[in-house]
Amino acid sequence: MPAGRYDGNMSLASETLPNLPPPFANVSVLEDMFRVKGLSLEDMVTLSGAHTVGISHCSSFLDRLPPNPSSMDPTLAASLQGQCSRGGDPTVVQDPETPDDLDNQYYDNVQKRKVLFKSDAALMSSETTSRLVDNHAKDLREWLKQFKAAMVKMGSIEVKTEANGQIRKHCRFVN
Repeated sequence: MPAGRYDGNMSLASETLPNLPPPFANVSVLEDMFRVKGLSLEDMVTLSGAHTVGISHCSSFLDRLPPNPSSMDPTLAASLQGQCSRGGDPTVVQDPETPDDLDNQYYDNVQKRKVLFKSDAALMSSETTSRLVDNHAKDLREWLKQFKAAMVKMGSIEVKTEANGQIRKHCRFVN
């Protein structure tokens, strides 16, 4: 990623969610949200691979667990149902196969219906996105190359300048 970025003069949590694709989005909604930011359908599928690392709150996918109808792998759904029934809003790993590795396992999970979000499962609902998922599942090197390029492209969205940003002395605090 290019270095030397300015930080915003303020950070508002209320600006976060409207800029993130919701976990229940279909391919059309996802494509529109990425297009508005200058990203292609290919970028969207490639960047979705970031879901190979990280965690999610159960509330983001409870509607995909029994007794609700879902395309989720039944074994994964049963396991998640147990993990999510502990009370509160627990978190689970997004990739149960390789949760700590940035790899293309996510795409294998998508193919096998072992993903948490409707938005991830939706990638198999379109011929174009399904083909991209298949290609990324087959070739780790090519996916990593495309992922790096898409991350740099995404990092160029709404870049702050000296006029509307600052270089913070401490990243957690506005100067």
